[in-house]
Amino acid sequence: MPAVSRVLASVLALGLAACGGASDVEHPADRPHRSNADVDWRDQVIYQIMIDRFANGDPNNDFNVEPSVPGKYHGGDWQGVIDKLDYLEQLGVTALWISPVVKNVEEDAGFHSYHGYWTQDFLRPNAHFGDLAKLRELIDKAHEKNMLVILDVVTNHMGQLFYYDINGNGQPDDSIFGGGYGHTCLQICNQNPSACSTDEMKYCTAGKDYLERIIEWDPDYDPRGVQGWTSLGFSGPADVRFTDWPEKNRTPPPRPPEWFDWPDDKPWFDDASWYNRRGRVYVWWHEADYTNDFVRDQETKGDFPGGLKDLNTDNPDTKEALIRAFEYWIEVADFDGFRIDTVKHIDRPEVNRNVRGFWGDFADRMRAKAKSLGKQNFFIFGEAFDGKDDLIGSYTWGGQDAQGKFGRLDSVFYFSQKYRGIDAVFAQGQPTKNLECLYNSRVGRNGTDTFCQTNGYPQGPDYQPVPHASSADGGIGLAPQQVLVNFLDNHDLPRFMFEKSDPAILKSALMYLMTWDGIPCVYYGTEQGFAGGVDPKNREDMFRGNEALGLAPFATDHELFTFVQDLIKMRKDNVALRRGQVTPVWSTTMSGARRDAGIFAFERTVMGEQTALVVLNTSTQSSESCAPTTEGGACLKTTLPAGSTLTDIMPGGDGATFAVKADGTVAVTVPARSGRVLVKK
Repeated sequence: MPAVSRVLASVLALGLAACGGASDVEHPADRPHRSNADVDWRDQVIYQIMIDRFANGDPNNDFNVEPSVPGKYHGGDWQGVIDKLDYLEQLGVTALWISPVVKNVEEDAGFHSYHGYWTQDFLRPNAHFGDLAKLRELIDKAHEKNMLVILDVVTNHMGQLFYYDINGNGQPDDSIFGGGYGHTCLQICNQNPSACSTDEMKYCTAGKDYLERIIEWDPDYDPRGVQGWTSLGFSGPADVRFTDWPEKNRTPPPRPPEWFDWPDDKPWFDDASWYNRRGRVYVWWHEADYTNDFVRDQETKGDFPGGLKDLNTDNPDTKEALIRAFEYWIEVADFDGFRIDTVKHIDRPEVNRNVRGFWGDFADRMRAKAKSLGKQNFFIFGEAFDGKDDLIGSYTWGGQDAQGKFGRLDSVFYFSQKYRGIDAVFAQGQPTKNLECLYNSRVGRNGTDTFCQTNGYPQGPDYQPVPHASSADGGIGLAPQQVLVNFLDNHDLPRFMFEKSDPAILKSALMYLMTWDGIPCVYYGTEQGFAGGVDPKNREDMFRGNEALGLAPFATDHELFTFVQDLIKMRKDNVALRRGQVTPVWSTTMSGARRDAGIFAFERTVMGEQTALVVLNTSTQSSESCAPTTEGGACLKTTLPAGSTLTDIMPGGDGATFAVKADGTVAVTVPARSGRVLVKK
């Protein structure tokens, strides 16, 4: 029995014995671990669940719950997900991405930590969702239904556990300094300038522009580190003061339990030296106005807005503590993968891939931990909230230093495609060539494409073309280029249907999501037509149903649920749609009415097994996969044999057939905002 689980099992046994229960208790870490030897992540459909908003299965953990307030706890828990596994199985999803499980700061500025991103303790579970045994029960029962479970992981920052005592008075202040435009200037000098002296007018003119706000919870970024200051001047680095508010769980992070075997002489997360202490990133909406280094220094060293304190992951002790904490969660809960939050806020691999940094150690250690437990195909993907393909792609490249070769992430949440493909093409009607350019950047094919070059797509390849590790070594045995995680929306963005009136837009985007290569990810409630705006309105309660559409909670008897269900089934039933190599065969470089308006066509081929020809129409007109007559009228060519009859298997389609001509061309008509998947039967 591992030391971690042996000590914990003893603690649990003593507790049960005191209550008259059994003394022979198996700790979750000692339960068998799912090997996943047969898993191919290209076969998966991920379903993102925000635990607090999904289903309330256990009212006994409903403390500090206010369901009527969007920014507070609503009562969802791990038991609720267990209760709805049949629903998820019926929908057809194969992997569950659940929100963070660790203990959080309870509340801050009137908001609750229902989302899980305000860590207070990396080693204890969030009691709002259940206990450790319940978490393991959820994962074991998901595994019984052949569903994988991905944990949302935060390593960049902690919750708001301390403030910077900038003025040195020992309390957190929100202060305003400077004269501003005083009432004397407004009421006297400006109304009657002759009533004021020249000096008074000078003060009014200059003073109105001097007004400085200092928030000691969340001061602006300072590359020197947050400095102490009063009206007399600077006084050196500001003191860091942890709060001690147990009623809000805003206390210094406790030392790790004995079973964690952390040396007594080493610091812990209650030590200020474990944080970068440079203040809040402030360049979010003005990135184009600053140099890239200035932006990236803030992103990688600054506190996350809202007072989330940035961890110094370059500190060897901090790095080791984080790595060991998440090794523990793999062991104790048997997770099958990690989705990692705020990836681009740690390290700068875009500058030098051969600088190992935090991710070079973290990712390889997680794979090694999985291997030690007999687990294969442990999937690690990251959230790099950015539309720059070359930047977010840099986190998928490994490197080599004096210690040897190292890997990084298997994949990223594909924000570039969200911004430049999903939104631009499907929602805004931009040319479908953008989708082809994204693919070309990914694999390095933009060198001779004028449209892609002119529109700022990198040459690429932006994503590593070889696996980081084999399945047997805890990796996934697949290259990052093959397994980008595609999505329409998530908990940080407005729902895809927010401010859109035509449901066909959603359907056409879902067709793309389920036929394009990579791994599709569905945000909970998409299949129920949720359409909320920005956070927290995009985090609706699944257990309330969709009241706006008159849908009961977890309803399965309506058209949208069936459509998503059928798309997933089509993907499962056709190996080309899961694992097929992509070849774009038609795209448009212009918007507006024309014969091929909105057409994007591509083949997906698994050699020796199946080829599927996917033809999507993102426009509001019925279109055809042929050029306008003024451009020669040529139609797309397919590699499917001449004389073949291709049948449309797209859910909700008309089952139409199309013939491949002797020259390999095929003219495919596609209704507005729709698509076809053509296969040879």
